[in-house]
Amino acid sequence: MANPNSSKAALYGGLLANVGIAVSKFVAAYITRSSAMLSEGIHSLVDSGNAVLLLYGMNRSQRPADARHPFGHSKELYFWGLIVAVLIFAIGGGMSFYEGIKHIEHPEPLTDPLWNYLVLGVSIAFEGWALYLALKALFHMEGAREAGFWRTLRGSRDPAVFASVLENLAAVVGLVVALLGVYFGHLLHNPYLDGAASIVIGVLLMLVAVFLVARSRALLIGEGVDASTLATLERITTQDPAVEGQARTPLTMYLGPADVMLALDVKFRPDISATEVEKAIDRLQDAIRAEHPEFKRIFIEAHSVSARERVSSAV
Repeated sequence: MANPNSSKAALYGGLLANVGIAVSKFVAAYITRSSAMLSEGIHSLVDSGNAVLLLYGMNRSQRPADARHPFGHSKELYFWGLIVAVLIFAIGGGMSFYEGIKHIEHPEPLTDPLWNYLVLGVSIAFEGWALYLALKALFHMEGAREAGFWRTLRGSRDPAVFASVLENLAAVVGLVVALLGVYFGHLLHNPYLDGAASIVIGVLLMLVAVFLVARSRALLIGEGVDASTLATLERITTQDPAVEGQARTPLTMYLGPADVMLALDVKFRPDISATEVEKAIDRLQDAIRAEHPEFKRIFIEAHSVSARERVSSAV
């Protein structure tokens, strides 16, 4: 589970970096007529808007439950994560790809590459700092260092984290591609390479967007916890002296990065009373939350072997 404070720090860091970088890139693109630099300016502008949307989504998702939304508003962050993915694909990737095609069809000679090199060098430094903050938030997740980067990224349920990591990683790679396009375009006197670099940046952003759409879709539909967490739930449940076993696999669903719903169907020993069952339910809830505080809502349906006794509890 990612730290909310580190998630916000990653977003604010990326926002500050991208606003300044976007302005400098557009100025450099205007002076040098570089298509790759223009694509990078669009990329930074889109990233700035995306950070604002994710911060807005985080704020909206923290509103308390009400009569119309009894489970709260946590899933709103997943909605804005999906919007961010669509914007990256349509505006960031689409416009960069278009600018590259346009520049190849109507190439313009590049002038004064010093501006490009200066802006790209500063941009790589700032984007590297923003990427560091995003990676720091990602590796705040429990077990992240053991699992590795890619597995942790795929397992993250926080769009503020995995979107920031991928956006900033794509930004750093895109800047390197733009730098190579400008350098070799001047070295070989071939303006087509600048347009090709813009196309590569566009394809890169589209691939990032596809990943973000897939993750947001899974979370909006209702993704459950991983296998290791299910194993922990089974261990906690079966270790209680009043429990005979689980009636079925626990049902879980992420409502938000730190808000998970759990439904347990538990078989209790036939020789205990309904009062003892209720006490056991309280013990199970406390034990589960002690190891996994993200389970904000725990529903336990308790079965006694006696067909006449059945207790249900929800907290």
